[in-house]
Amino acid sequence: MAAATRDRRPPRLLAWANRGLGRALHRGKGPPFLRLLTVAGRRTGEPRTTPVASVFDDGSVWLVAAYGDTAWVRNVRAAGRVELHRGDDRTRYDARELDAGEAVPVLRAYLAKGTSVFVRRRFAVNARSSDDAIAAVAPPHPTFALTQVVET
Repeated sequence: MAAATRDRRPPRLLAWANRGLGRALHRGKGPPFLRLLTVAGRRTGEPRTTPVASVFDDGSVWLVAAYGDTAWVRNVRAAGRVELHRGDDRTRYDARELDAGEAVPVLRAYLAKGTSVFVRRRFAVNARSSDDAIAAVAPPHPTFALTQVVET
């Protein structure tokens, strides 16, 4: 396996932590910035769930893939619709992937959050970096804008 591929892969400890976080979030517990992301699998159509650190700002919601082109990213691209939930609070969204320029303010907000300590090694920039520097590292970190689905 190439070093670049191995470096972008989530650490094994993360899989263990995600199981525990998943159980806590399902009960409405855990860090307030985390939600469970559920998306249809791109091959099976079966629901797939994983904890994510969403960016919430002034009524807008985004997802940032700190670990790159992971399974949940490929599933979101294929499905175009996701659900974020925590306990009994469930919200469905349409997802649209942002280009590097659009992703800059979202990545800046993501890197400014307390969660950045967990993903700092995955980014060669920080929240105080220039827009150009953040745009340059955006492509390996897919970012999605979420628009709430109004059920009729």
